[in-house]
Amino acid sequence: MERKIRRVCLAYSGGLDTSVILHWLIHRYRCEVVAYTADVGQEEELSGLPEKAKRSGASQCVIRDLRDEFVRDFVFPALRGAAIYEGAYLLGTALARPLIAKHQVEVARETGCDAVAHGATGKGNDQVRFELTFRALAPEFAIVAPWREWDLRSRTDCIAYCRKHKIPVSATLEKPYSIDRNLMHVSFEGGVLEDPWRAPDEEMFLLTRSPERAPDEAVELVVGYERGDPVAIDGEALAPAALLSRLNQIAGLHGVGRADVVENRFVGLKSRGVYETPGGTVLHAAHRAIESITLDREVMHERDRLAPRLAELIYNGFWFAPEMEALRAFVDASQRNVTGEVRVRLYKGSLQITGRRSPVSLYSEALSSFEDAGPGSRYDPADATGFIRLQGLRLSR
Repeated sequence: MERKIRRVCLAYSGGLDTSVILHWLIHRYRCEVVAYTADVGQEEELSGLPEKAKRSGASQCVIRDLRDEFVRDFVFPALRGAAIYEGAYLLGTALARPLIAKHQVEVARETGCDAVAHGATGKGNDQVRFELTFRALAPEFAIVAPWREWDLRSRTDCIAYCRKHKIPVSATLEKPYSIDRNLMHVSFEGGVLEDPWRAPDEEMFLLTRSPERAPDEAVELVVGYERGDPVAIDGEALAPAALLSRLNQIAGLHGVGRADVVENRFVGLKSRGVYETPGGTVLHAAHRAIESITLDREVMHERDRLAPRLAELIYNGFWFAPEMEALRAFVDASQRNVTGEVRVRLYKGSLQITGRRSPVSLYSEALSSFEDAGPGSRYDPADATGFIRLQGLRLSR
């Protein structure tokens, strides 16, 4: 027996898909719809969204500014954990979805909803990320996934639906790929990009210049860290969202942060995605550099062994799973000493680390030097003889 739904909280962007879904929900379930929009830095005009949602039939529209929370509580923890999916994807979309879903649950409760809905397709990862978060945080809600229920099968069908029901949208059939944007990245997939041999069109990119069009002069900047998190650029303290936005501008201008990836989706398909992650690329490299002088060797190696698992959990939508909580606790403990500054040089798509320093550095110039450390040094080269002999015991025949 189908559960009766009275009021649904819909993750709403005002674009083609969610405009169709809003109208469809009202007529399919004979229910009220509360439209909910999360601002995670997508750079879309949000000021007229409540009016647009109400014209499409929503009883109300709630907008939440989540930019600082997104960077502080989702992006930075992933960077602390060196989480990169399959060695290439810095997880921009995957990090935003559990945050969006978390606040959707809160809005649903505050507005008396008994169901939540999203616009993710039936082939992608986002449906999993949204619904695992819903189940972890609010199992009492019914979940509506229109793309798995209705008979619309394409963008063409959605545009035709809008024309038939006079739904106000500006979408056309001309856009040759889908875009997802937030403060961490811009992703492009689908359409012409489904051919993995076809190079991305240069005019597609939003955050980064091509290396050929980047400035002829390099730029150097200094990123300051405290306990594993970036807190300043060139000595200026910045809030999380402002810091990442600043780095996006600087690194994007110099052509840093593009990635063209064929990845393995959690649902079992391979997918080609093109990503722009300029600020995140700088922060990943700078973080590893400050760790190189502040993190104990065995702690670093253990964290690096766990990093692929952390990335996999994020990618697959298990942000609120107990194993994720345990992994993050280890990562956070590993970062207590990761404080200092890193100097980064950006030039025509390349990124170089040119310096690192820390008031709590584990690096000793005196011990590392090829010069004689003098009497009383903690390192005696003669000790290496026995060390090497013991290491080689199992190799001797």
